Amino acid sequence: MSLVAIILTHDEAANVTACIESVRWADSILVFDSFSEDNTVQLAEAAGARVIQRAFDNYSAQRSAALQAVSDEWVYFVDADERSTPEQAAEIRARIADPACDGYWVPRHNYIFGRLTCHAGWYPDYQLRLLRRARARYDMTREVHELVILDGEAGYLKTPLVHYNYRDLAQFIRKQEVYTDFAAHDLFKQGVRIKPQNYVLQPLRHFLWRFVTLHGYRDGWHGFRLSVLMAWYEFQKYVRLRRAWRNRAG
Repeated sequence: MSLVAIILTHDEAANVTACIESVRWADSILVFDSFSEDNTVQLAEAAGARVIQRAFDNYSAQRSAALQAVSDEWVYFVDADERSTPEQAAEIRARIADPACDGYWVPRHNYIFGRLTCHAGWYPDYQLRLLRRARARYDMTREVHELVILDGEAGYLKTPLVHYNYRDLAQFIRKQEVYTDFAAHDLFKQGVRIKPQNYVLQPLRHFLWRFVTLHGYRDGWHGFRLSVLMAWYEFQKYVRLRRAWRNRAG
């Protein structure tokens, strides 16, 4: 039951070595790099990881290409800003030694602005990352928040990945700008048209969902700020969708 840990990278010199160290328990480690301009590749090779480079087009395509680049029975996708733990390693080894499922959802502990964030949708934040390679593929119509299509049942791990999600507000904004562009493009490809109420109701619903339904209020000011920020980018998604339709018409 061989298992490869796959780490997707682009300019992750600050994270890649520590991430590799956290998954030393895997049978092999592949760093799947999208032509970093820093020394990510050199650090990964120095840490003993195999490195493959591929130009980035979108998240689903990148993960799909990485999946096809290995032959191990099991694949564990870990992002460069995530860390596995010995406890998680023991659970994963036990699961794949006698698998009841063909994939497993992995919970995450998200650290946002240096604080462990357990509400407003950031816990358990399950990600389908542990996959029996031959039974998994990605929905290529999704460019962001990629979707695994699993030919089999999926179970749930108990031990979380540690995710150092956003160091500060500047990094949060940089990432959300990218995610929002991809999300708007997804809606555009689906033919979704803007309605005037989308600009108000969708951000408001998103804020209430995170702050009230998902108990963001329990994190006080931190939860309020995150809920507002995510509502703002929900608004921006529709602004960019309108721009895409106008560009097409023009």
